[in-house]
Amino acid sequence: MNLKRPSTLVRAAVLGAALVVALAGCSSNDLLAQYQSGSNKNYISGDGSVTEVKVSDRTDPVQFTATTDEGKSISRKTYEGHVVVLNFWYASCPPCRVEAPALQSLSEQYSSDGVQFIGVNVRDESDTSRAFARNFKITYPSVTDVTDAKVQLALAGTRGPNSTPTTIVLDSKGRVAARILGEVDKSILNTLISDTVAGK
Repeated sequence: MNLKRPSTLVRAAVLGAALVVALAGCSSNDLLAQYQSGSNKNYISGDGSVTEVKVSDRTDPVQFTATTDEGKSISRKTYEGHVVVLNFWYASCPPCRVEAPALQSLSEQYSSDGVQFIGVNVRDESDTSRAFARNFKITYPSVTDVTDAKVQLALAGTRGPNSTPTTIVLDSKGRVAARILGEVDKSILNTLISDTVAGK
């Protein structure tokens, strides 16, 4: 018996819980309709909609500790005082593949400002996640969130990842500052990060 891998039933329960959390916080009837339609594309696609949260309206900091696809522990708290960009993705998701170069480019552009990009893989095991990073030359870390959904659940009750992909910008205090549902537009994400770095 392999004790390292959770059972299919346990994994399904965790993933189901994460999806319920995401849909419960979803304000878009379109996303719920996609889930209920039973289409064969295997992901709920966002429409590129952008939500910005005023500083005065931001709630509690997001807190999580998770394990990267390289087996290292990573925590949001480690980046206190820095802007963090969370990108929720998985390898076979078409818009995730399209947006990967833009995310890598922006991660390099803002590295001198202390901005930390973190991928959150919601479906794949570590080997697949690492292969994707090699293929698309992604240098920032990705956590494997498929078995325990730690990062997804940390965003429960906030503006969470209601589609795949979703990109969330956390301010220097770890609070949600902005969210893009669906494939990112590089110029829009650039502006969101720049504003957040500037304290807006």
